[in-house]
This record gives sequence, C-alpha cells and structure tokens, in this order.
Amino acid sequence: MKRRTLLATAALMATSAMTRAQTWPARPIRMILTAPPGSSIDVLGRLIADKLRERLGQPVIADNRPQAGGTVGTDAVAKAGKDGYTIGLSFTGPLATAQYLYQRLPYDPARDLAPIVLVGTAPNLLAVNAALPVATLSEFVQYARQRPGQLNYASIGNGSASHLAMELLKAQAGLFIVHIPYNGAPPAVQATAAGEVQVIMSNPTSLMPLISARRIRPLAVTSRTRWKPMTDLPTIAESGFPGFEAVAWNGFVAPAGTPRDVIERLNREINAILRAADVNPRIEAAGWDVAGGDSESFSTFMQAERARWQPVIRRSGAKLD
Repeated sequence: MKRRTLLATAALMATSAMTRAQTWPARPIRMILTAPPGSSIDVLGRLIADKLRERLGQPVIADNRPQAGGTVGTDAVAKAGKDGYTIGLSFTGPLATAQYLYQRLPYDPARDLAPIVLVGTAPNLLAVNAALPVATLSEFVQYARQRPGQLNYASIGNGSASHLAMELLKAQAGLFIVHIPYNGAPPAVQATAAGEVQVIMSNPTSLMPLISARRIRPLAVTSRTRWKPMTDLPTIAESGFPGFEAVAWNGFVAPAGTPRDVIERLNREINAILRAADVNPRIEAAGWDVAGGDSESFSTFMQAERARWQPVIRRSGAKLD
C-alpha cells in the first residue's frame, strides 16, 4: 500500500510538472533589468526579451531597476513570485560582490535566487597614460614598484569591476598604487588620458577611442584568453601572473523556488537565442562575449566568483552604503 501511494504521488507530481510546462507561460513575463536605459545590459536584455516573446508567445516586459548598483532590481527578483513570471538580468556586482561591499544586503544571492543562464562576459583592459615610459605589463610593474604610493589609478567607481580587478593585480604584483574613483567610465578614462592619473582598468568600449587616438596605451587584458578584437594584446595571466582572471559578466536569474521545468525551459530558449545568427553579432557589438550553458554551470561559476572576490574586497577595505 505504501509503495503504491509513493508511486501514485510521483506520477501526480510528474503529471503536474508536465502540465505546467505545457501551459507556461499563460500571461506576460516581467524581465527586470538591473542597469539603466541605454546601458549594454539594457540593450542586451531588450534584445533577448523581443526574441523570447516570439518563442514563448507571450509579451516579455522590460523593467529597468538600476538603483544601488543593480541591487534594488536583483532584490525585486529575489522577492517576486516563484511562478516563472519574473526573471532578471543581473551582473557581477549584485550577484557576486555586493554581499561583501554593503553592510546590509536585503537578499542572499546564493539562497534567494535561482540561476538560469550565464549570458555574456567581458574583459577589462589595463591601460596607462601614453606619456608613461612603459610598453608592457612587466615594465609597468617594475616602474610602479620603484615608486610606491606615487602612482594613481582610476576606476569607474568604488567597488566596481574596474576597481576590484586593479586591486587583484595590486595584491598579486605587490604594488602600492592609490585608488581614485570616478563616477563612471567617461570621466575615469578622460582623467587617464589627461594624466591626472597614470593607469586604469576599464572596459574596452570606453577605452578604444583614446587608444586609437594614442592618448592611452593598453598593456594587457584581464580575461583568461586573449581578446578577439586585439589578439596581439597579451593577457595578464601570460604576462607573469598565472591564473589571473577578472571579467565582468551578466546572466539571468529567477526567484529561488521557481519550478525546475520553467528554469529549464527558459535556459533552452535563451541559449537558442544566444546562438541565433541575427543575435550573436549584436551581443558582441554591445561589448560582450556570448557565454550560454546550463543553469548548473552558471551556479558553479557564481560560487567561484564569490570566492574569488571576497578576499580582494576584504583587503581593499572597499565599502558601499
């Protein structure tokens, strides 16, 4: 009798999951974007939202929630209904580093969110003012070691990916360089070009115009492999710091407890969109390398990122309010 009951329960659960998979989605889906309109994540999210609408047969409504470095939007996802009708496109900060930067974060990324898929990754470039007498990373490290505390580096903000990537390099290279945070990439890049600071870590999109104008000189890329548009530029890892990697990334998440069949359906659909010939080049044009993969690998990736950045943030003393 007990065995028959267990079998009947399992059959009922399987039938329920199959029915839900066949009927979901039955109404519009809200896609929370954790960056402002016009940002690369906004462009990316809206592109995928349009394609999801075509594939799922329901409207996918983009909702920008960029406040507090994306943590407000990510918290809204974490606290949404667990029914598959709210998903979010979030990124490195809210998903991996914010919990170590903010004294109080209203959600736990590992506990309150269900990974769907890693969408894209992007490196930073290490670059210096063109007047600095260095042409390689090893020359820069030697130059900086001989001038402890005399050089300044720009970041796009306290606790940003450009800040933390430079702190990781400082820790591995044993450098004492002073951090000067700016409010975003444009002023940080301009300050480097003007010589107000000597070095910067920032995304390639923000640096390329001044690299082309020969006002900033790139030394290395922070990804594990060389960056496709500049294959002659070495990685930091191959320039004397094995294992170094510091990339920005983004991915879709849902509230923890969202039905597994819904997560799997979303994962399949978004992976198909990322591979589409009319989508992939547009993602790369927005500055991202297409990722994809299953939800489990995204979960593992986020765990590794949290483990990577926690000690870096602790050493740097970076805090956000």
